[in-house]
Amino acid sequence: MPYRPLAIRTHVIAPGEDLVHVVRRYTADVADPGDVVALSESMVAIAQGRAVLPQSVRPRPLANVLRRFAHPDGSLATPAAMELALREAGTWRVLLAGAAAAAGRLFGIRGLFYRVAGHGLQFIDDIGGTLPPFDRYIVLGPRDADEVARRIKQGIGLDVLIVDVNDLGCVDVLAFTGTSDPAPLVEALRHNPQGNDDEQTPIVVLKRLPDVPDAALTTPRAGRSP
Repeated sequence: MPYRPLAIRTHVIAPGEDLVHVVRRYTADVADPGDVVALSESMVAIAQGRAVLPQSVRPRPLANVLRRFAHPDGSLATPAAMELALREAGTWRVLLAGAAAAAGRLFGIRGLFYRVAGHGLQFIDDIGGTLPPFDRYIVLGPRDADEVARRIKQGIGLDVLIVDVNDLGCVDVLAFTGTSDPAPLVEALRHNPQGNDDEQTPIVVLKRLPDVPDAALTTPRAGRSP
């Protein structure tokens, strides 16, 4: 079953906001039974208060050393971000993950760092990784994504998807309340209708459509201001 993404423009989500109320407010007039609501993981994390000013973080010497081994364009390349990763996963686990990653490179195996350290670290957004004013913050991944999605579903009566999407077409599913294969939902999000800059569209309603040729599907960006 194909889906058409409808991106919803919202206000800037702030720490402490009730996500059930926010999602209900913006989807009530546009979502129908059978639709699925996709939320950006950054929106969830910010509402949970997981945005941290880097100047409030005092990196230990180990963080300064380890961040040199991170990809220079990655989210753990600054001392503050690596310090927060150490706090999230634990020092020994990050050290073990680093050793595994180094060994993996010798054999051409990628991705071992996050497999060992925990995939939650890959959802850390360093400075500039989200929209203003949170582009000045390090945004950690959301806590208890499955529970958050379940609670929002109870509040709005629709299945909920929490995702991390980038402009390269990568879609990571953190939580999904449905029982069917989320592959069609992932495909509908692959062109990143949520955006990674200042689009301010962290909610996407995935409109359920009858089976039609791919060429007949459109993906407009729409919504309403609060």
